[in-house]
Amino acid sequence: MGLGLKIGIRGIQEAQAAMLRAVAALDPQGAFGQAVVWATTQLHRYATYITHVQTGALRASHRMRFNFDSVSARGEIYIDPGSVNPLGAKPATYGVTEHGRGGSHAFYQRTYEEHGGQIGGRAALYITARM
Repeated sequence: MGLGLKIGIRGIQEAQAAMLRAVAALDPQGAFGQAVVWATTQLHRYATYITHVQTGALRASHRMRFNFDSVSARGEIYIDPGSVNPLGAKPATYGVTEHGRGGSHAFYQRTYEEHGGQIGGRAALYITARM
């Protein structure tokens, strides 16, 4: 009771090469890590662009942070807790309130909803193209 499959040494070698390409592409130091950096950078750029401006400090306080280890790659965008605007207020404090107003004020939510899918899709294409 066979499935009618014939896999010779050539097929096994091709399958093994494809598997090795996939593993390399998913390595946090490889295409996967590069895609995380690219996607995070694009999302940061958009969040910064759409942040409402009064003094400009909130817009200037968006930061990126990356964490790479042997099994994962992670990008994060956040408001720098050490930033202070010219009036002495902390963007990390009033930025939460501004974002919580919702609608056009919700810079991170809007970034996710307006561009997250597109950027995620392009990052996935980048990774799979290297497999």
